[in-house]
Amino acid sequence: MARVLFFLLAIGLALPALAERLGLGRELNAEELRAYDVTPIVLPDGRGLPEGEGDYAAGFEIYAFECASCHGPNGEGAPFDRLVAADPFSTELPPHRFAIGNYWPYATTLFDYVYRAMPFQEPHRLSPDEVYALVAFLLVENGIVPEDFIASPETLPGVRMPARERLRLDPTTRELYPWIQLP
Repeated sequence: MARVLFFLLAIGLALPALAERLGLGRELNAEELRAYDVTPIVLPDGRGLPEGEGDYAAGFEIYAFECASCHGPNGEGAPFDRLVAADPFSTELPPHRFAIGNYWPYATTLFDYVYRAMPFQEPHRLSPDEVYALVAFLLVENGIVPEDFIASPETLPGVRMPARERLRLDPTTRELYPWIQLP
């Protein structure tokens, strides 16, 4: 047993030196750290949303330029997931039939996802105003809000998504974090 512990200790002490000699791993500079910074996250209740606003008309223009090539001219999908759906959610639907209107539980986390992950080829390039406009466009196209809706940190938390009632915490999460309450 002592030999095993000695061996593990020796490896643990040798690995950092070996990694440095091989050029593996290094400290990130401040700019690199900022690229990986995921704070503030946007919560379902709207905490973390940045300042800004956007409307359907601006979102239509941005969607046509930034999103249509991957999600189709009307959000119907192709080659990537569809974003607009008229059909209600069903457990019988194959996953590629899920869309914002029948699957996404919170407008605030939709903003967060688009802001962090889109466009696919260059994530986090869109400004908060552009993302608010895209979210307004997508919410209108899914029939969730009226066409004159202005997406902002004040309005997004109040949007009642059709799929919100279907969101459930898995049993493990509920057991580990009993204080979590979904808004």
